[in-house]
Amino acid sequence: MALCGVASRRDSEKLILTGAVQVNGQTIRTLGTKVSSDDVITLKGERISLEEEKRYVLYYKPMGEVTTVSDPKGRDTVMDHFIDYPVRLYPVGRLDYDSEGLLILTNDGDLTQRLTHPSHEVSKTYIVRLSMEVTPKEVAMLAGGVYIDGRKTAPAKVRVLRKDAFSTDLLISIHEGRNRQIRKMAEAVGHSVVRLKRVGYGPLSLKNMVRGTWRELTEEEVQALKNL
Repeated sequence: MALCGVASRRDSEKLILTGAVQVNGQTIRTLGTKVSSDDVITLKGERISLEEEKRYVLYYKPMGEVTTVSDPKGRDTVMDHFIDYPVRLYPVGRLDYDSEGLLILTNDGDLTQRLTHPSHEVSKTYIVRLSMEVTPKEVAMLAGGVYIDGRKTAPAKVRVLRKDAFSTDLLISIHEGRNRQIRKMAEAVGHSVVRLKRVGYGPLSLKNMVRGTWRELTEEEVQALKNL
């Protein structure tokens, strides 16, 4: 009841003890009675709804997992790691099956909409290994925008981290979220992606996380995302 905002925790206890609360038509007077979102709870005859606690998780997705709640092909999904989690989480955006890196999961639909809607231009940063040596001209093309699926990509931040005759590592930051965008951008300048790792999402980074592990976001991190 305190989570619903109808009364403080202490006042909620008083209401329960006086018989003002019913669950599924039955008056309860026992403090600590457990209820679920499927139960019908009334206070003095007026129905109240439990608001599920908002949770926020940062997951280091490895390659070989799909970023969906379920997969018709029976492949491993990121949700396999959260079967016993207290609330049902949903991925914010996607990472390809063959990609790895930072993935946010939450049950906060408003924040998901804010992070994924193009108008908010939330930056996503990747370390990308491309086939062969990427020329300065091609770097400039990626930064300025290339045409994929008939539309030009928005300007990106592109920096060369390492290169030789066989491959080039780039740090690329984009704020669009088009399907397989980084891979298609690479193809547009004549290269293929050898490896793709998302290392940043807005103010968040992987820091010292290990593949396949996850952690709860701090209150400061959640607020930073909401302020984007």
